[in-house]
Amino acid sequence: MIAAMMTGANLGTRVTGWGFVVFTIGSIAWSLVGLTTEQTNLLATNGFLTLVNLIGIWRWLGKQRAYEDGGRSATEASRRSAYPTLFTATGMAGMPVTTSDGEPIGKAVEALVTCEDGSVSYVVVAANGVGGIGEELRAVDRTQIDFACDQLKLRRSRDWFESLPPLVDGDWPAAPAEMAQGDRR
Repeated sequence: MIAAMMTGANLGTRVTGWGFVVFTIGSIAWSLVGLTTEQTNLLATNGFLTLVNLIGIWRWLGKQRAYEDGGRSATEASRRSAYPTLFTATGMAGMPVTTSDGEPIGKAVEALVTCEDGSVSYVVVAANGVGGIGEELRAVDRTQIDFACDQLKLRRSRDWFESLPPLVDGDWPAAPAEMAQGDRR
């Protein structure tokens, strides 16, 4: 149960990776029980689960951790250099979003990027709710957001944000202007 909470909580690569370590310990223990009690099904099932869990450890504590560490090092290096300051696109998800007055609104859950030039078209912001329950998603045009390394700041008020139409699950617009015009296809 602890491993399931660690991986299911989505608290980052390291927590997820260590969740797979806990899963691996459990599957090895059950494999040993299956071996010593001659329960072939228990041994086979947990032997397979051990393999899957080892892949999870490699993926989350190996590859994904290396990606995040690389992005973090580039971000930190850019803050000390003459080049523009960077932050990772994947790091945008979860960033806090505030109003122009600094009032917390919610968090960014996704950024939609144009294929032609790689620029951000709009950011989906989750507001209200707890742990994803009862939250409302709204598309905020890139021109209405100031990007910082640790947060996104709306150039408008909470009232303006709340006047944006909530997004329908699984049916997001091609562009934020499409939402304002009601031109949903």
